[in-house]
Amino acid sequence: MANCHLKPWLPLAGLLVLAASAPSKAASPRACGPDGFVDAQKARRDKLAYLRAATQTFEPSNVVNVLAHLERERVDPSYRRAGVVPVDAWDADLAFVDSLEDTRDFTALYQLYVLFDYADDGMLAPGLVDKVEDALLAFKYWYTEPTAPGLTDASYYWSENHQVIYATLEYLMGQAYPDEPFGNDGRLGAEHAADARARLLTWFDERSRFGFSEWHSNVYYQKDITPLLALADFAAEDDIRTLAASSLDVLFFDLALHNEKAAFGVTHGRSYKKNVTGLFGDDTWNITKLLFQNTSYDFKGADPGGVLLARSEAYELPEAIRRVGVSRRPFVDKERMGIAINETGPVDPAAPAPYGLSYSDPKYLDLWWGMNAFATWPVVPLTIQAMNTYDLWTHPQLSLLALLEPYASSPVTAQAIVAQTAPMTDLYLLNEVNTYTWRGEDAMLSSALDYRKGFRAAQVHSWQATLDAQAVVFTNHPATPLVPSTNWADDAQDGGYFTGEATMPRSAQFENVGIHIYAPQYPIQNAPPLDAFTYQPFTHAFFPQDRFDEVARDGHWIFGRRGAGFVALFSYRSAEFLSYDPALYATDGHTLPFDLVASGGADNVWIVEVGSAADWGSFAAFRAAVGSAFVAVRSLGPSTSGVSPGYDVTYDSPSAGELSFGWSAPFTVNGNVEPQSSFPRFDDPWARVPFTSQRVSIDAAPYGVELDFAAKTRAVKGPPPGRR
Repeated sequence: MANCHLKPWLPLAGLLVLAASAPSKAASPRACGPDGFVDAQKARRDKLAYLRAATQTFEPSNVVNVLAHLERERVDPSYRRAGVVPVDAWDADLAFVDSLEDTRDFTALYQLYVLFDYADDGMLAPGLVDKVEDALLAFKYWYTEPTAPGLTDASYYWSENHQVIYATLEYLMGQAYPDEPFGNDGRLGAEHAADARARLLTWFDERSRFGFSEWHSNVYYQKDITPLLALADFAAEDDIRTLAASSLDVLFFDLALHNEKAAFGVTHGRSYKKNVTGLFGDDTWNITKLLFQNTSYDFKGADPGGVLLARSEAYELPEAIRRVGVSRRPFVDKERMGIAINETGPVDPAAPAPYGLSYSDPKYLDLWWGMNAFATWPVVPLTIQAMNTYDLWTHPQLSLLALLEPYASSPVTAQAIVAQTAPMTDLYLLNEVNTYTWRGEDAMLSSALDYRKGFRAAQVHSWQATLDAQAVVFTNHPATPLVPSTNWADDAQDGGYFTGEATMPRSAQFENVGIHIYAPQYPIQNAPPLDAFTYQPFTHAFFPQDRFDEVARDGHWIFGRRGAGFVALFSYRSAEFLSYDPALYATDGHTLPFDLVASGGADNVWIVEVGSAADWGSFAAFRAAVGSAFVAVRSLGPSTSGVSPGYDVTYDSPSAGELSFGWSAPFTVNGNVEPQSSFPRFDDPWARVPFTSQRVSIDAAPYGVELDFAAKTRAVKGPPPGRR
């Protein structure tokens, strides 16, 4: 297996006014030859196909759209320039980058690509690139820097995707302008690059050991991928480029394992309504289709992930990962990501952090805040210290933490309060998760197992069945009622009607069958100052009837078929479809009802089973077998103020066997306990990686990938000569 080190950064002199050695698109990392990578000609064809799809319109004010046109102009001989981007076309974006508003780092990253790789292109009006350069040299790169007088910093720096974007921007700009004083704090670019390099190395180390707190996120994986591509393309230092390419391999391996016909339709650590109710709204759609080409659905416009992947020459996908993505063999993938942290006590101020980490050392602040453990009791003293040190009590993105300020002189009291109220107030925490995904020929089922049961979890998508990008099924417990709006994307981002969970289910899964028990562990109504923490007295399912070829009901079961894929969904409580008035509520083009509401209580049991014609022969046979299967649900007692003791469940699955599960009982399959936690980092037919290991080996013989994050090496294996 040859070690494919990245080639040195190649400067492109004379393009920028202030930098004599501005960075260019870096050389390809396949120094060891092409055998282990996706065929280069195929990759170029696929990228060009995407760029052609992404450039059907010309939008001069849209930086990402312009990037697609700039790259297509470079690589497509048939392209004719669509127009010129006026010098004032990005004034609004540049003002946004200067404004210190949230997500300005996303916009700045796209502008950086223009500055570094297309500065001399005639499609850009004279003076436009100068404006971009000025904005990036004046950028506030981290929350520890000063804020210009008259501005309020509303930027969010702390989630793992923002951490890597801000560090990438600062590192690359510091590298390109080492002797230039940066406008926000006056320090030289070289100093900025050194600080950002240290943060990047920490980020790579933590992601390699613990995975992604924003697990399988079909929103924020895109935001991780785009800065990593920038580092692979433009970083001068070989170790940073190798770590970036290795991290991309891990993310793309995740997409390979968890796509059904290019649909990344699995449990997600963070997602939103538009991303889960139809996967064309998934921010990873274009990336996954571009990588694996395993769907007949079209690309969907110029999005940052697709465009920046299509233009990258430095990163090439290993063939082993592509083969995992397009494999048709049924398999199970088990993964563990994140760091387990005690939410509810008992409070012990001297409790040690796991893995040799620390709850009190400020150098770990970004790690804990990156998993949204701001108000988790072990971290509260460190949070209070940081809020004081950096004057963050009035930061708009940290407004909820103002509830801790009265206890700033008594952190132990604050710890006791947040531990007691954790089921509702720790809604943003992304704790350690064990995920389980089964993928067959025509269906995929995925769950977050026994994750924070009964607790509030903003933006968490607990489970999903996926037959293709349109035919998906999932349940959730809404915090808010259905809000009248004709905008499909409208939904509260911290536990809305389809976004996140007011209370997480206790979930178990074995192969193609899942059981999900909802039982809230905090009251439905609370006294001030916690009166905002409430929830709806029902659970519901998204079951888009229009997007199935057949739908049928049989008692508590509803069945759907899409092509040769089948899904069956059981609700213990009686469930009925809610009809929407399209004059009041957006329907996203649905003509048949899609919202299956199980009224009567917020506690419920949902069971899901998926299958295919290859296993059952016909949809009718699947329906008959599942519909007649034995199901027993036993309530463990009445709810009190909404708090439920839960249920015990037995389901005699016609495909998986007898399954039993309960709110406190173990999950058994045919009488044998099936573990639902303490998984390896990866456990599937292609990789078995121990948790916290920094070595990842992917074997799709005769192709393979060997990553060693500690040694900073990346090796890609191809077949011996004569076996290609």
